[in-house]
Amino acid sequence: MRFAIALAAAAMLLAGPATAEVLDLSTIKCQDFVKSSKENIGVIAMWLDGYYAGKADGPALIDFAKFTKDAEKIGKYCGENPSHGLITAADKVLDD
Repeated sequence: MRFAIALAAAAMLLAGPATAEVLDLSTIKCQDFVKSSKENIGVIAMWLDGYYAGKADGPALIDFAKFTKDAEKIGKYCGENPSHGLITAADKVLDD
């Protein structure tokens, strides 16, 4: 879990200047997520992956194939449900 947090932090630093110091994912709608920059989508997707992996008390691993599949599921759900909240979308597709 620490590795996932460190990786997410590194990704945020490499993504360039942030538009906000704090990003409340509970307020983001799917339409905002899918319209974000590629870098922001990547950082948010990585954070969601770590968050949901932590809920499952899984091992400290990054399964890139699963991560890609999960990111695609969130993107598909958000594309079909743009008014839904991002956390609602993630709960539906990631909280297995």
